[in-house]
Amino acid sequence: MYVTVNGVRLAYSDRGRSHAQVLLLVHGFPLDRHLWDSQLARLSETVRVVAPDLRGAGDSDVPAGPYSMDQHADDLAALLDHLGIRCAVIGGLSMGGYVAFAFWRRYPERVRSLALLNTRAEPDSPEARANREATIARVLAAGVQAFAREQTRLLLAAGSLQNARIAARTLAMMDGRPGPGLVATLQGLRDRPDSRPTLSTITVPTLVLAGDEDRVAPLSVAQGMAAAIPGARLVVIRRAAHLTPLEQPRAVNLALRAFLA
Repeated sequence: MYVTVNGVRLAYSDRGRSHAQVLLLVHGFPLDRHLWDSQLARLSETVRVVAPDLRGAGDSDVPAGPYSMDQHADDLAALLDHLGIRCAVIGGLSMGGYVAFAFWRRYPERVRSLALLNTRAEPDSPEARANREATIARVLAAGVQAFAREQTRLLLAAGSLQNARIAARTLAMMDGRPGPGLVATLQGLRDRPDSRPTLSTITVPTLVLAGDEDRVAPLSVAQGMAAAIPGARLVVIRRAAHLTPLEQPRAVNLALRAFLA
């Protein structure tokens, strides 16, 4: 399905529309909404699940960038308006978590609860910003495919890399990213704000979920974030790295289902 919001045509999936409770799932970088296919299939048995492709990703438009986290949050609010949804559980993985923080800051009255998967609150360090610039240069010089293979090795646990289905699905999402959208997203990630001051302001139920083999957002980061959010619940997914919904879908679905209940 498609909708045009803020001048950008977004693709999205919408399952379980007969249910009153809504779970809005926001993918990470450099992925698309198919990260959440297992959640769309299973969680939609009890809640309505909406999963969009953010601007520049998947089947959505690729407008000029950079894409800020606030822009993504505004796009999501407009998507909810289009669907007639006033309030939702906001779930985000990695960059999707950064977008969830922005959504909380801009639209707190529309957040029923938060699920923060494999993410962090810190902004890019000077070293990380330099790495973003180097990545942009590599993508412009060598294209998306080499970047996709590099990221697959970084994002997946060792066991997941040996699973041909998981590795192929991960690579397919990244191989399909348009280069200009990827660069515009990297620029937005580089410039994103510090969300650490946001953590203590969160007043809705919050789930923090981490993979025990995650090298991008390690367990120690998730533990610190959960400690800083009042009343947050921490769940650790075993034998998973940065893409827990894809690597261990059953465990993630169980954790989300328990949280939603």
